Amino acid sequence: MENVVSFNDWQKLDLRTGEILEVEEVKGADKLYKLKIDIGTETRILVAGLKQYYTRDELEGKKCIIFANLEPKMIKGIQSHGMLLAAVNEDHSEVKLLQADGVAELGWKIS
Repeated sequence: MENVVSFNDWQKLDLRTGEILEVEEVKGADKLYKLKIDIGTETRILVAGLKQYYTRDELEGKKCIIFANLEPKMIKGIQSHGMLLAAVNEDHSEVKLLQADGVAELGWKIS
């Protein structure tokens, strides 16, 4: 089996519940939004390629799952501290943010 991840590697991932507080356009980027996300213990800035799938109004207030301990990356001059998790169909014509079932407090760890 290819690309098998050990249980020890899985345990290294820090996946958290969050809420998108603010959404801004990224200058010079057709696909990107700058997102301010509350993950319970802190607020993070993330850059995500969601513009063709969601409006700003659809994203603000939306609950989400964050890959919190992903190495930070500079994208279009913005330091992005994590990644939103989403389900994507084969041709990338549809993207749906992953969300916790029911009521989950901000910052809960996904396991």
